Amino acid sequence: MFKSTQIKIIIIVVILAIIMFDGAGIIYLLNLEKSLDLVQEKDLIINQIQSVENLLIMVTCSFLFISIVIILFSGKIIMNPLSKLIKNAKLIAAGEDSEVQMIKKENAKSEIDELIDAFNAMTTGLKENLNEVTRQKNQIETLLLHMTDGIVAFNMEGKIIHINPAATRMLKITSKDQNFKEVFENLKIDINMEKEIYLENWTTTEKKVDIDGKYINMFFAPFKDENDRPAGIMVLAQDITEHVKLDNMRKEFVADVSHELKTPLTSIMGYTETLLESEYDKEVQEKFLNVINSEAVRMTKLVSDLLTLSKYDNKKMNWEKTEFDLGELVKECEQNLKIEAEKKEQKIECFVTAEVPLVYADRDGIERVVLNILSNSIKYTNEGGNIKIYVGFVYTDAYIKIIDNGIGIPEKDLSRIFERFYRVDKARTRAMGGTGLGLSIAKEILDNNDGRIDIKSIPQKGTEVVITIPTCQNNKSHI
Repeated sequence: MFKSTQIKIIIIVVILAIIMFDGAGIIYLLNLEKSLDLVQEKDLIINQIQSVENLLIMVTCSFLFISIVIILFSGKIIMNPLSKLIKNAKLIAAGEDSEVQMIKKENAKSEIDELIDAFNAMTTGLKENLNEVTRQKNQIETLLLHMTDGIVAFNMEGKIIHINPAATRMLKITSKDQNFKEVFENLKIDINMEKEIYLENWTTTEKKVDIDGKYINMFFAPFKDENDRPAGIMVLAQDITEHVKLDNMRKEFVADVSHELKTPLTSIMGYTETLLESEYDKEVQEKFLNVINSEAVRMTKLVSDLLTLSKYDNKKMNWEKTEFDLGELVKECEQNLKIEAEKKEQKIECFVTAEVPLVYADRDGIERVVLNILSNSIKYTNEGGNIKIYVGFVYTDAYIKIIDNGIGIPEKDLSRIFERFYRVDKARTRAMGGTGLGLSIAKEILDNNDGRIDIKSIPQKGTEVVITIPTCQNNKSHI
């Protein structure tokens, strides 16, 4: 490009030089020819004309040569910086800004130097802006990539222009689903993209769907371009399965509490009204009063358990962790329940398998757990049954293993036995005075003492409960 420009300049200068010098020479020669008729010595005049013509030719050639040299030299000074500017501009346009070589300025300050300074300043500013845009783009892409919520963007034609892995996973989107209609028809969601985009108030639409057992909450929000015109629609998908389960558990919990309180209250009211309406002998009155007392005790125990769980939930329980002998604690619990076992002619054996290190936990809480588990074993083991208790330690954890040959727990119920108010056999549990909160409380106590509880059971063969508690060796931080 620059070579052709230089050639054009040279040609223009040559033409102008020829016109100027040859024109002047021709005019001069014509004037001489007109005066030939008046001059006597024609030969002398002709010789002079010939000399002038030769001189003109020499001057013209010299001028042309000097002009060409000057043009080439000045062209190099002007064109080289411009060619570098254009080269750098092409590199920037191609996205190769990191490889751009900055232009070296000459010593003298000229308009070209000022142009170079302006270009360099522009290049530096552009690189900084591009780096900032790239950084923000990478941040957004990383954020979308690792988001647990799904994001899908559709353009005005309904085609997917962006989707993150969470959306692909939650909405079951495959490579075949490439537009808005296909995606939501497969999910059996009745929604119209045009209607959502062109709503006058640009509100967000919310849809809740069940996809393969998972509850997904979706928000549809239209977005605009830089000219404030509709550009597409954005879909945010949130997995609310856990929220739905918790909400259902809360509703079930409220229903269970209401039922558990209503049952003893109804019984108390019924027997009380009966006593007030008629006169009964002392034996009948005593029987009715015993029932009323039993129901009142049951209701008191239920309220007490609920208050205990509330303290655990609200982190208001003050745990008094101390060092204590786990084997000694288990033997005390065994003695406390010995009378209950003897009533059913059950045999309880306790074995301390080794010298168990002291454990570090809330002693009263662990005692409550052991009493609850051992009490359950006595309740749900038939008369004449056997219950064995083992106390030992593995690595840095002590354990209590309670094994009975009772009625056992069905496999389908094992995963839910720690839920509040969950009972395997509601009628049997209620008849035995249980509230359905014992195992929930036991698990909360162990969780807050870095412990663990595992239960294995086979119906009609028995149940094995293993309680694990950290020893002092595993809790040196308290010292």
